[in-house]
Amino acid sequence: MPALYRADQVGSLLRPPEVLQAHTAFREGGISRERLRVIEDAGILAALRLQQEIGVDVLTDGEYRRGGWASDFNDAVEGYVPGPPPVTLAWKLGAGEPGPPVTALGAAAGSFVVGQTLRQTRRMTAHESGFLKQHAAGAFKVTLPAASYVVARGFKPGITDAVYPSRAALLHDVVAIIRAEIQALIAEGVPYIQIDNPHYPDYLDDDKRAQWQALGIDPALALDEDVAADNACLQGLDRAGVTLAMHICRGNGRSAWHTAGGYDRIAEKVFTGIDVDRWLLEYDSERAGTFDPLRVMPRGKTVVLGLVTTKEGRLESRDELLRRIDEAATFISPDNLAISPQCGFASVAEGNLLSWDDQRKKLELVVSAARAAWG
Repeated sequence: MPALYRADQVGSLLRPPEVLQAHTAFREGGISRERLRVIEDAGILAALRLQQEIGVDVLTDGEYRRGGWASDFNDAVEGYVPGPPPVTLAWKLGAGEPGPPVTALGAAAGSFVVGQTLRQTRRMTAHESGFLKQHAAGAFKVTLPAASYVVARGFKPGITDAVYPSRAALLHDVVAIIRAEIQALIAEGVPYIQIDNPHYPDYLDDDKRAQWQALGIDPALALDEDVAADNACLQGLDRAGVTLAMHICRGNGRSAWHTAGGYDRIAEKVFTGIDVDRWLLEYDSERAGTFDPLRVMPRGKTVVLGLVTTKEGRLESRDELLRRIDEAATFISPDNLAISPQCGFASVAEGNLLSWDDQRKKLELVVSAARAAWG
């Protein structure tokens, strides 16, 4: 039976300046990979100590070895070429003012799409999982981008279809890579594996749906293909002793977001179609809609309520968090609920627009609310 982690987190943490500087120096040829690893290791050990002091139930390496939350895939797989993204993401801050342009690979990476047959050159996360297994004094998670995310952002008609005739063909190759990585992590004894950012929210927003249709892609068919592909990554695995989770995101870079809309339009197909143990769901603002879609969540699945925002330093009221947990419990058993921030603190390396002290207080609040709600 998967473990019950009540005080969860999504994964990324604010990078210390020395880690950011080391990544810049490495890209520019100023330091060796070995020196970069030493600096990353020190930063990760400090991050682990911080999380242990706070009492978070699941530890992470903060994604300090990545340029962005999804760069573990792009760094391990060849086949990308420069090109405009298939769908335009209008990044916004706060209530809707324009935000900065954001890429999941980090600000220096530019825009890339799949233009050649994918070829994996190394394991995606072995350099992360091994260090965590050695140094994390407690349960820890390793995160991977969803196969559907890779295809949603990588399949560009007019470029990709020169080598992959359809989205389904590209999904087939991506699923094989993601599934093999999950299988390897399970074999290594990683206790918690999280699949991030399947871009199902693209199918909530009428503007994005229209963009897909203009490319000749039917959003309804694409959602079915994406759900089947993400679920295929999990089939036939030995799941004894591991928790498999999925996090749904509406955009999180430099405190900006790009999609609004409740889960209603996708809930039944997504929640019933993908066999994960836990769903980490954004619920930090009205952009996420109501808890009503949780009615269709299959019995026995845990819903991690992302009630604490990572987009600003303002600290939520614990009483309000507990009230919202009670509200969600009218749709799903409180035994199957947990709490977390709505997303990471640094989905791209530069991080969201809040301080280290803000980050600590947010994580402390998650732990405090979890202990008050569940003991």
